[in-house]
Amino acid sequence: MGDLSADLRPPEVALARLVASIPQPDALPGGCLYEPKWDGFRLVIVRDDAATLWSRQRKDLTRHFPELAAAAAQLPEGYVIDGEAVIWSDDRLDFDALQKRLTTSQSAIARLAHARPASYAAFDVLAIDGRDARPLRLRDRRTLLEQIAQDWTPPLNLSPVTTDYDEAARWFEDLPATGIEGLVVKAGGDRYQGGVRQWLKVKHRDTLDVVCAAVIGPRERPEELVIGLPLDGELRIVGRSAPLKSGAARALGAQLQPPAGTHPWPAQVKPSAVDRFNSSGRDLIDLTLIEPIVVEISADVAWSGRSFRHSVRYVRARPELQPSDVTAP
Repeated sequence: MGDLSADLRPPEVALARLVASIPQPDALPGGCLYEPKWDGFRLVIVRDDAATLWSRQRKDLTRHFPELAAAAAQLPEGYVIDGEAVIWSDDRLDFDALQKRLTTSQSAIARLAHARPASYAAFDVLAIDGRDARPLRLRDRRTLLEQIAQDWTPPLNLSPVTTDYDEAARWFEDLPATGIEGLVVKAGGDRYQGGVRQWLKVKHRDTLDVVCAAVIGPRERPEELVIGLPLDGELRIVGRSAPLKSGAARALGAQLQPPAGTHPWPAQVKPSAVDRFNSSGRDLIDLTLIEPIVVEISADVAWSGRSFRHSVRYVRARPELQPSDVTAP
């Protein structure tokens, strides 16, 4: 076995770009391979002298997932596997539990790993016996990965894949009930290109009613919506919308009114209040408070039970409904 090259310890990972619909089987070179889009942490296993776990940003996460690091010892030296770390709770993916792994003290990690163990869904192999597998076609890498995975035991698992469009469409409709976000579609003839958005992702989205009680930008021409839901007896901020298109901003702005009385939210909030998982910076965000109204949004499955992890899309105002008519998902 040869030593792994420096750019495999750890590698830069391939990425995906969002598309609106599931591509047809012949849409990509070498045909389409359809995979579930896991709601977890991208994690690369590097099996060198020891088994280490690396994030998409090439940060060492080994200590945060001791159960996966121990399981990765099943791999021979010189192997690099790309995949996703997930945690299941009551037959549904639990991203909150993954987040806690990064914010919990080291002394408590072992307790969390025992109480809420993580699993690993492998979908690619980047090195075998110290040899770089990235120049191989995806179909060939997948064949090798399936051979490697034959002797694995949980929590190492092989992520499913299909070339059947109808089966992929069924996955897209049925799997979101378990927290699967949609599909990732890859070209069977592609080599692995780290840092390149060479894959496609299709996210499953549902529409639902929420309460908009503030906007970012002027009330007459809002830039984004700040949305809330009734939780624990209060209207709590649960996320924000993607930037509004100019026509939608003008139409909605004509319906917005200043608060008629005491407002449930402050005029300034921390970034984490409106973007809990992806916030950056410490500057407070100014909210333009409005009289709460009901709006319909389109959201993916990344609902934590307390907030939306991704921005939502504004669909329309629902003036026929009252905020008291809205319930949490």
